Amino acid sequence: MNDPNTFSQVARSANRLYGPRALLVCGFTEEGQSRIVALVQSLDIPPLPILFMATPDLEIVLGALFDRPSLDGQGAPSRMPAAVIMAGITEAELHRLMEGYRQAGLPWPLWATLTPTSETWTLRALLKELAAERAALAAQSTPE
Repeated sequence: MNDPNTFSQVARSANRLYGPRALLVCGFTEEGQSRIVALVQSLDIPPLPILFMATPDLEIVLGALFDRPSLDGQGAPSRMPAAVIMAGITEAELHRLMEGYRQAGLPWPLWATLTPTSETWTLRALLKELAAERAALAAQSTPE
């Protein structure tokens, strides 16, 4: 779908990312979900809705998933790769979130930002693409 060599670095500006302000969180246990909620609440950013994806959400188009209330799906089974999909936050907030996540020692998920293209994909298609991109990057960094 995308060439993994087309990644672009995100600045630390007040520019907002595409889409409605929210995080879609996939593939975390109930404990992991609670840790993400605590992490986001601890950051010095305006309130950020967090939406937890359950297994049936895999076949839903991303754009429709952002219409849910905050904490929707918390505690529901999520048999999918761990992923965090960000939308509508500022570039600076993205960096704070990722730095806070790293400091919290949580398992590193697949990361993505919503785009006009990806909002038309199903959650399953995006997760598949993100996994393929991660594998391609890992293969590039492995010496032969």
